Amino acid sequence: MIADGVEDEEKWLAAGIAGLQQNAFYMHRALDSNNLRDALKYSAQMLSELRTSRLSPHKYYALYMRAFDELRKLEMFFKEETRRGCSIVDLYELVQHAGNILPRLYLLCTVGSVYIKSKEAPAKDVLKDLVEMCRGIQHPVRGLFLRSYLAQVSRDKLPDIGSEYEGDADTVVDAVEFVLQNFTEMNKLWVRMQHQGPAREKEKREKERSELRDLVGKNLHVLSQIEGIDLDMYKDTVLPRVLEQVVNCKDEIAQYYLMDCIIQVFPDEYHLQTLDVLLGAFPQLQAAVDIKTVLSRLMERLSNYAASSADVLPEFLQVEAFAKLNNAIGKVIEAQPDMPILGVITLYSSLLTFTLHVHPDRLDYADQVLGACVKKLSGKGKLEDNKETKQIVALLSSPLDKYNDIVTTLKLSNYPRVLEYLDTETNKVMATVIIQSIMKNKTRISTADRVEALFELIKGLIKDLDGDAHDEVDEDDFKEEQNSVARLIQLLHNDDPEEMFKIICTVRKHILGGGPKRLPFTIPPLVFSSLKLVRQLQGQEENPFGEEESTTPKKIFQLLNQTVESLSIIPAPELALQLYLQCAEAANDCDLEPVAYEFFTQAYILYEEEISDSRAQITAIHLIIGTLQRMHVFGVENRDTLTHKATGYSAKLLRKPDQCRAVYACSHLFWVDDQDNVKDGERVLLCLKRALRIANAAQQMSNAARGSTGSVTLFVEILNKYLYFFEKGNPQINVAAIQSLLELVTTEMQSDSSTPDPAADAFFASTLRYIEFQKQKGGAVGEKYEPIKA
Repeated sequence: MIADGVEDEEKWLAAGIAGLQQNAFYMHRALDSNNLRDALKYSAQMLSELRTSRLSPHKYYALYMRAFDELRKLEMFFKEETRRGCSIVDLYELVQHAGNILPRLYLLCTVGSVYIKSKEAPAKDVLKDLVEMCRGIQHPVRGLFLRSYLAQVSRDKLPDIGSEYEGDADTVVDAVEFVLQNFTEMNKLWVRMQHQGPAREKEKREKERSELRDLVGKNLHVLSQIEGIDLDMYKDTVLPRVLEQVVNCKDEIAQYYLMDCIIQVFPDEYHLQTLDVLLGAFPQLQAAVDIKTVLSRLMERLSNYAASSADVLPEFLQVEAFAKLNNAIGKVIEAQPDMPILGVITLYSSLLTFTLHVHPDRLDYADQVLGACVKKLSGKGKLEDNKETKQIVALLSSPLDKYNDIVTTLKLSNYPRVLEYLDTETNKVMATVIIQSIMKNKTRISTADRVEALFELIKGLIKDLDGDAHDEVDEDDFKEEQNSVARLIQLLHNDDPEEMFKIICTVRKHILGGGPKRLPFTIPPLVFSSLKLVRQLQGQEENPFGEEESTTPKKIFQLLNQTVESLSIIPAPELALQLYLQCAEAANDCDLEPVAYEFFTQAYILYEEEISDSRAQITAIHLIIGTLQRMHVFGVENRDTLTHKATGYSAKLLRKPDQCRAVYACSHLFWVDDQDNVKDGERVLLCLKRALRIANAAQQMSNAARGSTGSVTLFVEILNKYLYFFEKGNPQINVAAIQSLLELVTTEMQSDSSTPDPAADAFFASTLRYIEFQKQKGGAVGEKYEPIKA
């Protein structure tokens, strides 16, 4: 059915164009032979094709444009006729004898254009006559195109200031009156289209109307181009008349489009000075009009105007723009109780952007906008709609973008209250935006109160919100979120130890509720921030001012002990053990033996009770040995206890090669270069001999299981340890021991049962080269190495 209609329209258009072209042909012949009577006859017949009611606006436009081109040629002919002595007044009378009204009016407008140019009559009289005459066409489509033609031919002939048609009798008021009258009549025709035809074709009519809207809007564009319209005339005449037409037409399509046109075509300074009048129209519009978009565009234009130059800002203060816009938005929302939440948020988001541009120093205004938004959201619960939450994120992001400083944003008391209306996912998005802003601007957050406020804002990332605990979370996203929180914790700093300790306690309070998945990400940065503070206080005497409350390393270590303990409960024993060892090292630097011993004890308990994976045990034992070797704070008894435990753990590892490596690593616990009280040569030798026995056992097991003794790498590694302690002057490590070990490695490598291992061969060759190098170097070390036969 629709296809048939389209085909019929195509036929009617083709027929119309054919008739138009045929009459245009005869008209051209008449023009060429200067035959005025025939020219008028055929032009009237040509224009009769525009009388059709069968075409849609789109198709009618195609026909109109062809007629328009022909009328241009006819206008040129009329000009020539007047030059040849034909009276323009007679011509103006003559065209009015055309049989049909539509061709008659097109011809009248064409001659009228020439009449004004001739200046034989005041432009205002001719224009008034033409605009009145056009009332004869009341068919919406035909009337709109006719008046559009009138606007087109007259736009360069208006009696504007500086125009050649401005005279004593003609003023800019007449030009304005003409355009306003044409606009009013066109709008009436355009609105009337909505009420013609059956209800089922409503959508089709609305589509057709939207195709024609620019014909009406062009009048407003022409008005905005009239030089003579100053602010007073705009305020007293133009805007009230246009708004009267917009409000009274009671048509939602027209109201939306024309309000948008007014905002787009007239200058920003005019909008600013007429805010009262313009905003007063909004509550009077139909309920279905998309006011939020139009008002948002107005605020956007005013924001850009304010940003364009600092010189215009006093104008905004003078007219109290913020108060007027805020008031208008309140009235619009009141007038439309069914306005969706999205509309409300969009309006307040635009108002906030405007406020931040115009009054960046007035935080109370920004807070007022957020407060009004909270009021409208109250009782709505969490927002689930994607568009609504996006708009809230835009609303909350604008202060961050403007101030580039979360500290300023934290002063907005209603900011966190708006955040509460976001669902869990969007809450996380907003928290990430806040953290990114801090990172980007390197914002310094240096008081516990601000940290408290900040962590309230980003709680979506640091703890499970209501109903969030069992949601499926993408692992990579989760890691990225938690890493950003970790980076944030590292940024928090204050040079005053007391305040820094308060910050640490505040962060700890917030992150400990984060649950087992988050703590491994958030506790390490907190521990390192605390250790940084410990090093800042290092060497400080206990309570230097005799104050009970003052921050001391011991006090921080107590807090650290409890903090790391929460990791071992999760459980994350490997991480907890590493952190205990870090704390022990810091306690060592502060000469706090009991504290360091306690941290080692906790690490050992974790090793014994929680770490069962063999690889994790290897990593842990080497960390323990490495840390213990650097400790200088322990007395003999405590050191012996811890060292004995470490060597015991080493010997109990599952694989023989791992046992061997851990045991020879323990030898360093008995010989520390910069500690004279830790140089026990005998126990070093015992460790190395024990490592040799384990290496032998490993070879025998390999022979029994695989039929080959395996690699000699372990022996070469032990040989290197012997050489290290030999150089350091350990009296128990002598040339004979090294010589026998060299022979052992050589024999093993030549044995038929050993497995070829290029890496071990290269390692041994390198060791032999080192011995030779030391011999050649001479001096005391060279003398020591001389007896060794490599």
